[in-house]
Amino acid sequence: MHLPFRINLLLTLFIFGYFPAVQASTTVPRVFSFDYKTVVESPEKQMGPLHIYIPLAVNSEQQRVIKEQIEASITGKIEQEDKYGNRYWHGISEHNNGAAIEITITTTIERASSIMSSPDLSRTITQQERIDMAKFLGANAKVVVDHPILDPILAEIDQTVAGDDPAQVSRAIYDWVVDNVEYKKVGDGWGNGDTFWACNERYGNCTDFHALFISLARSKNIPARFEIGFPIPEDRDSGKISGYHCWVQFYLPTVGWFPIDASEAFKHPEKKEYYYGTHPENRIHFSTGRDLRLGATHQDAPLNYFVYPYIEVGGKKYSGKVHTEFSYRNANNNVAASLVESTSNTDLAVK
Repeated sequence: MHLPFRINLLLTLFIFGYFPAVQASTTVPRVFSFDYKTVVESPEKQMGPLHIYIPLAVNSEQQRVIKEQIEASITGKIEQEDKYGNRYWHGISEHNNGAAIEITITTTIERASSIMSSPDLSRTITQQERIDMAKFLGANAKVVVDHPILDPILAEIDQTVAGDDPAQVSRAIYDWVVDNVEYKKVGDGWGNGDTFWACNERYGNCTDFHALFISLARSKNIPARFEIGFPIPEDRDSGKISGYHCWVQFYLPTVGWFPIDASEAFKHPEKKEYYYGTHPENRIHFSTGRDLRLGATHQDAPLNYFVYPYIEVGGKKYSGKVHTEFSYRNANNNVAASLVESTSNTDLAVK
């Protein structure tokens, strides 16, 4: 981006190091690039300081960030929030001149499928595990725990499980959510990841499915965590992406974090068993958790979830026009092999 009267920032970050094997992956990792474009359209002159927060892709066992390139018309830096470790780019515009602010983040990702067998038995978590995983057991603003609205559903689930083994209870919760909540986007109120909405209306998008699953699991002392990003279609090599997708992992002491995707299971009933124990490579993970605060300069309310740009001015959420565009392209086999080779033969590691 070479535009007059703008500061142009180009940051390229190579993240190297060992890429641990996912619990049980039987597929070849997918390598692709993801473009995340943000335009803050003509903020008012002298409005400022303007703080722009854009999520950055997660670096994990299942997903490796190979290359990250940030080009922006304002200065900024990479930061990390404390509770879940989510990374984000924080741009600051101290004095706006009325010109649009443009940011493009291009990330090259190697992502593997996480595939795990459904366990028959597990055990309840210990007191120490409860302490260690408190943030995945407590309530969020829109994800209630141990609330009376859940009691009728929990009573139905209890009737299908002989005992309280968390492996069997978690499967019963998954079955109930998939069988009793409908994926549809009608009217207003869906899409906020709201347990009350899911309980009362029995429909919504992925956030509503998984808010309800998390509420029910945590109410049964099963740690569960919310993850969000974007789908990466498998049927074409490149294209634009219209919106986000989210999913869940819950914790069983005998196997660790176990992947599920209840909303995809509803949309593809023939894959209900597949999505109990699988997070495929057809997605990119950007953040974990709910009720997020992005450092000391984030002064307004916590974020319900973090997948789109968040902007504040004067300590309040920005209400001006913001345009986003998301796209991806697969790396061809030669490029993918070269990228993976270049990052696996180095001793430099970035946490």
